Amino acid sequence: MALQLAYFAWVRERMGCGEEQVEPPADVATASDLIAWLAARDDRGARAFAEPARIRVAIDGQMMGNDAALAGARDVALFPPVTGG
Repeated sequence: MALQLAYFAWVRERMGCGEEQVEPPADVATASDLIAWLAARDDRGARAFAEPARIRVAIDGQMMGNDAALAGARDVALFPPVTGG
């Protein structure tokens, strides 16, 4: 399953890029699995996803919980919590 990933804010800074296409292994079934896989992949991911509970996820343009399934997903956005004011 190929996924187009987009990174925002400090996640983007730590990853060193704003987007990339990845082919996660078959056992990556949920957003939290994806975050764990990215964290284990290299030093950039380890820094960006050191606190997985702080990461928010949008799958194909819809905000989802980190337990959301990735089956059929094309685009995943990963970003820190957002505040407004």
